[in-house]
Amino acid sequence: MDKTVVVGVDGSQVSRNALRWAVEDAERRGCAVEAILAWHVDYGLVAGPMSATAAASVDRERVREAYQAVLDDVVRDVDGNVRPVLAEGDARDVLAKASEHAVLLVVGSHGAGPIREALLGSVSSHCVHHAACPVVVVREPK
Repeated sequence: MDKTVVVGVDGSQVSRNALRWAVEDAERRGCAVEAILAWHVDYGLVAGPMSATAAASVDRERVREAYQAVLDDVVRDVDGNVRPVLAEGDARDVLAKASEHAVLLVVGSHGAGPIREALLGSVSSHCVHHAACPVVVVREPK
């Protein structure tokens, strides 16, 4: 398989910075770039203040289309040849799996704080500990 730098994106500014960093690094390495946006509908979170009927009516196709629009916008924002990949699943698992075919995994870090990280888990931390290749974490500037 071709050498690939994989970068996780979510539409945030820090993920856009991570993608730009990945594109520059991939050019030096002579690698392709794959920008992955992972998405899923978490019915447990959706159903919280809603009735089960309302949660069941979430249109998965509309949700997927919205994430695709975000991915298209992020990729359009950089110069370089980037292959956009929309993957259904938890970002931690999707990126760890994608690292199996990558020479490098690049992720952004929001610095969400200890409470949010304890509740949701840090994607960047998970990738650092579970990726099959080296990981670069691009931090949000202070």
